[in-house]
Amino acid sequence: MSTVTKEQVVRWLEATAAVLEANKGYLTDLDSAIGDADHGTNMDRGFKKVMEKLPTVADKDIGNILKTVGMTLISTVGGASGPLYGTFYMRGGMAADAKEELDADDLVNVLQGAVDGIVQRGRAQPGDKTMVDALLPALAALKEAVASGQELPAAVAAAVAAAEQGMKDTIPLQARKGRASYLGERSIGHQDPGATSSHLILNALLGVL
Repeated sequence: MSTVTKEQVVRWLEATAAVLEANKGYLTDLDSAIGDADHGTNMDRGFKKVMEKLPTVADKDIGNILKTVGMTLISTVGGASGPLYGTFYMRGGMAADAKEELDADDLVNVLQGAVDGIVQRGRAQPGDKTMVDALLPALAALKEAVASGQELPAAVAAAVAAAEQGMKDTIPLQARKGRASYLGERSIGHQDPGATSSHLILNALLGVL
């Protein structure tokens, strides 16, 4: 059974920083339609700070690395995304405590903890037009793939595909959470920026496996 090594986790975070920088303008454009027009800038700033911190914890266990990412995002990212993504990595890190590598079940536990953390922190339900609409289908697809005995790359690919579909499925939804909810029906027809960044982050993981 394949595993995710600590080195791959570090590469995942580096790839995440790169893809968020590359998509900074795109995420901000999405956010300008239904939010504060700062999601791309905020996420890029947060992960640039993560890249500064990463060398100081790259030799620690995976849980420690992920918790450091979470604390860094909470302290540097403005808007709603800082506390939410900070919680995502903090809770994911708690599920990977003292781990030097992650097998498929470990990865399910990490994503479960991360998504549970976001749901509890943001209190969003499926269909509210948030990052939860990408993350919950991804988690369900990962669990199903792992339960059916698929290797990690294939299981993560299934999760990424589900996240992409969930992201696209936010377009016709009316937002019921966050700044976008103030727009009422005018939020319909726009893809959610948080669901989009969630898909980018999961896709970055697939890229290092």
